[in-house]
Amino acid sequence: MSGINKVILVGHLGKDPEVRHLEGGVTVASFPLATSETFNKDGKRVEQTEWHNIVLWRGLAEVASKYLQKGKLVYIEGKLRTRSFEDKEKVKKYVTEIVAENFTMLGRKSDFEPVSSSGAITSHNKIEDDFSTSIDQSGDLPF
Repeated sequence: MSGINKVILVGHLGKDPEVRHLEGGVTVASFPLATSETFNKDGKRVEQTEWHNIVLWRGLAEVASKYLQKGKLVYIEGKLRTRSFEDKEKVKKYVTEIVAENFTMLGRKSDFEPVSSSGAITSHNKIEDDFSTSIDQSGDLPF
């Protein structure tokens, strides 16, 4: 039987996604995600926060770069990956990351409206405007 490598996290982004474009047009985004839990220790409520390195590839990275921002609450499913690299002093380092397979934005819809460079929320009311102008104002049902 093969093993299972499955991670499910619900947490807040620690910073805006960092997006890179690699050779061949492959997009990768990464950001830290904070998950917190509370417990009682000696009659006092204690909050413990864990930080996770999240990595998203290709289309998922594009969506994340467009909609996710620091502080937003997200549900992430993925798998653990540990990789090694050499730092500037040629010392071998290891890093464990969650490679996201999908994510769901949690919270109110308005929390995830795309933001323009000026910080204003971009309007996506065109569909709603088209729908509201096509309503029969006579009050008769269309069937």
